[in-house]
Amino acid sequence: MAGESVTTSKIAIQGVKILTSRGWIEEGTVLIEDEIFTSINQCEVPHGFKIVNGQGLQMLPGIIDLHGDAFERMICPRPGINIPLSIAMVENDRNLLASGITTFYCSITDSYEPGLRSRQTASHIIEFILGPGKEFLKSNHRIHIRHEEANVLGHDELCEWLHTGRIDILSINDHLPSTPEEKRWYRYLNSIKQRTSLSLEEITQLVMQVREKRHQGEEQIETLIKIAQERNIPLASHDDDTPEKVALSQKRGVAIAEFPANVELAAQCQAHGASVLMGAPNLVRGGSHLGLMSVVTSIKSQVIDCLCSDYHYPSLFYSPFKIAEEGLMSFEQAWSLVSSKPAAAARIGHRKGQITPGLDADFLLISPDLPVLSSIVSVYVLGKEVVHYPLKKS
Repeated sequence: MAGESVTTSKIAIQGVKILTSRGWIEEGTVLIEDEIFTSINQCEVPHGFKIVNGQGLQMLPGIIDLHGDAFERMICPRPGINIPLSIAMVENDRNLLASGITTFYCSITDSYEPGLRSRQTASHIIEFILGPGKEFLKSNHRIHIRHEEANVLGHDELCEWLHTGRIDILSINDHLPSTPEEKRWYRYLNSIKQRTSLSLEEITQLVMQVREKRHQGEEQIETLIKIAQERNIPLASHDDDTPEKVALSQKRGVAIAEFPANVELAAQCQAHGASVLMGAPNLVRGGSHLGLMSVVTSIKSQVIDCLCSDYHYPSLFYSPFKIAEEGLMSFEQAWSLVSSKPAAAARIGHRKGQITPGLDADFLLISPDLPVLSSIVSVYVLGKEVVHYPLKKS
């Protein structure tokens, strides 16, 4: 039955309803060999395969999360209070898997702030993921660096990370308000206070100092973009809220437009070939916490390509069900927003995002008879069951 420990490299999931790129296959059989899907809808199981009974279950492609930073709350649950990184990242990994996320782009902010969003912390997280984390982390972890334009220190180190393939997505961020008169000024100061032990006076002094250097990083940004292009590393823009910013993103060759402010700007992003990425919590909560474009509006206006967890992992699993329930898209279309389309945007569609021969065997088994909140039965990464929630016997 589903959930039995599987150690063989040959696995057959039998009698399961399979979501493929061409739609559902009823009561099919999926063969997996050496971590890869090798056959879909096979009638007979060849000799030597471990059989997993998927009768009554549905098989969905594993979720690919291009932008998620909820791990910050595992590392720093209270301002200035840090949990040892290994404990925090393993806890975070379990939360990812519980939400069906099999590929996670760990969205690490490379900022001028001290502490949680500092270059030092970014370096520690990367070292853990690429080092000891390979033993302990079960979800496939990749590195998404969210570089703040005003962070001009350590430029050579960041270039080295790009050159050596440590970074899988590079996004260019500019969260720094232009002037103290901007409406978001105090909100920004308070957000830093929630992540550090600095006083508001110290934070204000830091931000004022950084403002003086904000344009010193322009040449550095162009260098980073050039390296990313040379290495075929997808580039992301963040919070484009003017036509000028969208035009700059187009000039830079941005592949992923994170959270454009409105329908018109999102459409412009798509027009120059960028995939529009929106946050799943926006949908689950009923709108943007910043009062910008909602996911519902983006779907109705056909200006959305992908969903991400942003700051809440479970929302990413719930969203396709909610989208289908509200009649905004079919479930099949909605699930592509968290699987095949993010894979394509991140340039890993040749390896992940679909249940099809030749791709990595990352998938979920869910029970349609259970409420969505508790429907995940098993999570598989590279053909290995890494999470199992036993079905309750009636």
